[in-house]
Amino acid sequence: MRITVKHLLGFTALVSAAAFAGSAAAQTAVTFQLNWTAGGPNAGFAAAVGEGYYKQAGLDVTIVQGNGSGNTAQLVASGRAQLAYADAVAVSQLIAKGAPMKIVSTVYQSNPNQVSALKKTNIKSIKDLVGKKIGVPAGSSQTTMLPLFFKANNLKETDLTQINMPPSSMVPALLQGQVDAILGSMDAYQIQLEAQGAQLDNYRFAEYGVPTVSTSIFATNDFIKANPDVLRKFIDASLKGWSFAVDNQDKTVKHLKAVFPEMNEKLAASELAAIVPLLCSADARFVGRAEPAHWQRTQDLLEEVGLLPKGQDPKSYYTNDYLPAEAAMRPCKKG
Repeated sequence: MRITVKHLLGFTALVSAAAFAGSAAAQTAVTFQLNWTAGGPNAGFAAAVGEGYYKQAGLDVTIVQGNGSGNTAQLVASGRAQLAYADAVAVSQLIAKGAPMKIVSTVYQSNPNQVSALKKTNIKSIKDLVGKKIGVPAGSSQTTMLPLFFKANNLKETDLTQINMPPSSMVPALLQGQVDAILGSMDAYQIQLEAQGAQLDNYRFAEYGVPTVSTSIFATNDFIKANPDVLRKFIDASLKGWSFAVDNQDKTVKHLKAVFPEMNEKLAASELAAIVPLLCSADARFVGRAEPAHWQRTQDLLEEVGLLPKGQDPKSYYTNDYLPAEAAMRPCKKG
């Protein structure tokens, strides 16, 4: 199987069936757009490549790196990508505005977003953010959800100074004291900071009033309608990849390195270890499926601050019709 990694800029995602010359079996070419650069947060897809799950399903998968959930959601909404991975909130907002797409499988059952500050800054509570400068990554899911975080913690937007910056500038800006805190995440920015020796105080959205459905596979309605069997095979193989990643983290990092040679293995290993608990949080019963009650909680929270329309049926954002049968899914162990 040929795996090609392309960068986001100027790329138009295509999905087509292609029979290889001289081959008895046809391979379906699928391009999959990530929400972020390659690493632990998307390791399950690399595991599906390395373990041959996509190939066994008859799929020839091309994985495209991204630069933020908000940007990825816009790519799909505008028709420049058809099958992708991004934060469910960013995707649901566009669906509510009429974007013809659906979430088809949820991997992160809780969002990884958080506010991070260096311990020496002495920000010991959310209230200590008042009057401070906070770095905000442009085009990210964190930015989308910030109003909800403010409301849940009785803050106003004017209580602090937001400094928008490219995601790549967030870590150095905090380390160099250009900002007092950053709107980061446990699965990326925290790992990068700690790898450079930073001692942090972290305030996770999920623990401070914002427990929402998070990073998910989604697709355009046209793709879903035209390729239902391909979608089922892709989701099934992807969830097998994530199950493998949970149980075989070291080997999964090797698979990541094989698909994305420029990736930092040590960093990816730390990221993967950090995000494993998110796959079965929020009362999830199976890896890859958010329960209806969790979707409703997400709707209720987001409509409070105008991030989603009031009274919207959460089922307008997602479908479980293309998930594997429960017997074929990895159950979430309780207790």
